[in-house]
Amino acid sequence: MIFVSSSCIKNKYIWESVEKLANLGYKNIELSGGTERSSSIFSNLKKIKNKYSLNFRCHNYFPPPKKHFVMNLASDSEIIYKNTSALINEALELSRKLESKEYGFHAGFLTDISPKEIGKSIKAKNLSERKDAIKRFNQRIIDIVKKNRDIKIYVENNVLSKNNFQNFNKENPFLLTSFEDINQLSKDFEFNIILDVAHLFVSCTSLNLDFQDQFRKFILLSDYIHISDNNGLSDQNKRLKKNSEIFNALKNANLQKKTFTIEVNNDLNGIKHTYETLQDLI
Repeated sequence: MIFVSSSCIKNKYIWESVEKLANLGYKNIELSGGTERSSSIFSNLKKIKNKYSLNFRCHNYFPPPKKHFVMNLASDSEIIYKNTSALINEALELSRKLESKEYGFHAGFLTDISPKEIGKSIKAKNLSERKDAIKRFNQRIIDIVKKNRDIKIYVENNVLSKNNFQNFNKENPFLLTSFEDINQLSKDFEFNIILDVAHLFVSCTSLNLDFQDQFRKFILLSDYIHISDNNGLSDQNKRLKKNSEIFNALKNANLQKKTFTIEVNNDLNGIKHTYETLQDLI
């Protein structure tokens, strides 16, 4: 099954993006961040869902909170943790209302990031001890999973750009950027992984890791894949290009029994091209 992320099309309210995707013929839509909060989110999404016979899946920074912040389940800030927990709980409840059985969010960070920095250059700042951040993250996600057995919870690999790696003097400020990080986060329990292939490609470039090798290991553990393309230096959300590193990794993998989400931003032809290319690969 192939989903298209609502974040591919920029609008003030999420149902505007969803309806545009529905009018283009896409039936499976992942509800993600980038829009404003409204008291009518559920009613409008439910109406569109029924009108177009859509299948929804909530992801990460959705539904949008009243005041924007960056989710971080590993944060040592009680305020950030409470806001993150509240958003996750709201997303899980909305998933139930929209009849979705999966929900995923990003692995945590060793420092809190401002909304203005997300996806961009992050200023160097003090980092938590990695072992302490991992402990917080593990304890909190275990609690979430135990309380929500009816929904399959996923954790997505973070993206470490070359620029941000240099900003932090080549100290990795994020959790889960490589396959080896899985062992650090799964000592107490096994968790489900969203493999964002574009994130992995950038992180491998920054950390000087073999992307094809990392991909082969990750793909065996994940049944939920995010798709876009980039130059390996930053997460650009470009259309999937034939014979790119990411395309070749996908071409050589067994993609059966996996769910995909396309995250190609502001490029309707690129979404269509990536959708058709992915169909051929599957």
